[in-house]
Amino acid sequence: MGKYDNDVKRLLELVGGKGNIQAVSHCMTRMRFVLIDPKKADEKAIEDLPSVKGTFTQAGQYQVIIGNDVSVFYNEFTKYAGIEGVSKDAVKAAAKTNQNIAQKIMGTLGEIFAPLIPALICGGLVLGFRNVIGEINFFNNGTQSLADVSQFWSGMYNFLWLIGEAVFHLLPVGIVWSITKKMGTTQILGIILGLTLVSSQLLNGFSVSSTPADEIPVWDFGFFQVEMIGYQGQVIAAMMAGFVLVYLEKFFKKICPEVISMIVVPFCSLVPAVIIAHTIVGPIGWTIGNAIGDVVYAGLTSDFRFLFAAVFGLLYAPLVMTGLHHMTNAIDSQLLNIPPNTTILWPMIALSNIAQGSSVLAMSMLQKKNERAQQINIPACISCYLGVTEPALFGVNLKYVFPLVCGMAGSCCAAMISVGFGVEALSIGVGGLPGILSIKPEYWGIFLLAMAVAIIVPFTLTFIVGRIKLSKEDRFGKENAAPAIESAESTESVETAQAADSADSAAVSSTDAADVKELKSILDGKVMPIEEAPDDVFSQKIMGDGVAIEPSNTVVTAPADCDVSVVMADTGHACGLTLPNGVELLIHVGVDTVDMGGDGFKLLVNEGDHVKAGQKLIEFDPEKIKAAGHPCTTMLIVTAEGSAANIRMHSGMDAKAGETTVISWD
Repeated sequence: MGKYDNDVKRLLELVGGKGNIQAVSHCMTRMRFVLIDPKKADEKAIEDLPSVKGTFTQAGQYQVIIGNDVSVFYNEFTKYAGIEGVSKDAVKAAAKTNQNIAQKIMGTLGEIFAPLIPALICGGLVLGFRNVIGEINFFNNGTQSLADVSQFWSGMYNFLWLIGEAVFHLLPVGIVWSITKKMGTTQILGIILGLTLVSSQLLNGFSVSSTPADEIPVWDFGFFQVEMIGYQGQVIAAMMAGFVLVYLEKFFKKICPEVISMIVVPFCSLVPAVIIAHTIVGPIGWTIGNAIGDVVYAGLTSDFRFLFAAVFGLLYAPLVMTGLHHMTNAIDSQLLNIPPNTTILWPMIALSNIAQGSSVLAMSMLQKKNERAQQINIPACISCYLGVTEPALFGVNLKYVFPLVCGMAGSCCAAMISVGFGVEALSIGVGGLPGILSIKPEYWGIFLLAMAVAIIVPFTLTFIVGRIKLSKEDRFGKENAAPAIESAESTESVETAQAADSADSAAVSSTDAADVKELKSILDGKVMPIEEAPDDVFSQKIMGDGVAIEPSNTVVTAPADCDVSVVMADTGHACGLTLPNGVELLIHVGVDTVDMGGDGFKLLVNEGDHVKAGQKLIEFDPEKIKAAGHPCTTMLIVTAEGSAANIRMHSGMDAKAGETTVISWD
């Protein structure tokens, strides 16, 4: 009988049986299924299996989180099910067949805009700060702003536009770069193409409408002319130009002999792409982008704006879960670049973030004695209030359904208030509670009212419905909900077990190896709280607590003397370690790097090896990881605490591998 015999049998049944499995594989922590009919999977029952730590669906894959022992579980599962496992690439390819055209388009849009989000957030905060110091008249009976009465703040107001312009006006550079990065082509060519769209040699795109037609500069080729117009802030035009470059480069790489490809491919890709961008796709993209922006703006300012707002506020959270919300980034950016250069759409998005966060806050109040639920509720609520809703949606609200619906209702009410009074934002990127910084100052009062509605309505509804619908187990956890019945025999058994544990602990503590009280950093780099890891499984501590490191070197080393308990031999991106005191660790280099199939990784140890502190474990190529579109963030997770007590995580500093303490205990 296998170690996971019962769970394996139940899991096969709960995913819909062998006939419902199109492909299956595993990474360091998760089983990855492509299911023919995902609706047949009984998610709640699967999550109740003792060996399962959680589930989620991503990019067409149904992922079941097992932990460090996933390879053992996977082998038992495939053997029992009579299914041959496939490679990670095959699973990924199979997953794409489960996506319709809209999902594929939205997935691509999401991958293009995801790397731009930090810049958009930063730019939004900068413009929000400029609003405060330069647009709100605090002084002299409401006639002057801080920038008007102070030369320092006037200089700061002007200086900050350097950043604001770089983020929002020169956005095409970032868009084209992100497209080349996502499509795996030469990123510097994408940057250059983007720069040609916003070059200072061109008439600024924002000045076109105010420039007489006969004064617009042109390139004169004798028999035809091309207007020298810039595409500042244009999203659709930049995306179309980026894809032209990508497919030209792929075409010339395919037909060009390798010996001359370094010379021929860049030239033959970039020059035609720039020509096509300024003569064909640029004007088309400009027209499409403006048309989309005009239609949305007309809807938001028409007599039917309340209905539009109600529908958008109600459905935005479900849009996030499908990935369709990424389209709103393009629409918002386009709205900011047509008169009046504001967006009525973004305030509703910020309010939806707040509404879903308020539902989670109510769940946190209802489940305050459920320790396991609180590990997800609290960080999910915080991230939601700061504008990132996915942890709340997938980790809490969708799981119970009614918090999602209550949040949608609150978002709907708040959106109608916002649009009804014409609340406008000057920038995008800052969501949740800080979203008020992006709002035009004259609308702050109304937006605060809408925020209050987005907090009170979902919280109240969720709290009332939750008291009725949640079971005792949901509210208090399995341990607290179960009746505390102890017989004399069970007490004696517990005491015996405790005595045995004490004896074992004493034996372990008598060894020198068990005196280890700290773990050194596994890499040089910036150490962050695990909550900031760019992966929900790690950031929500489903695998355990730990730290995340943004590496500045390329070699992972052992944090202490330990045994190598498990390795990903085929991909080399992760390994598990066990210390003499029973502490178990997971090291995971990058996010979703299992998809790289080992390219860019070199595993330097084998399962069963005993390693010393500072010994090399994994070498990796950060450029290949980034080229594949993955973060290099590396996680060090405590998956089992052993005999360690009061484990503490240390973050917020620059670490030196083998020297800086990142985790310690008593």
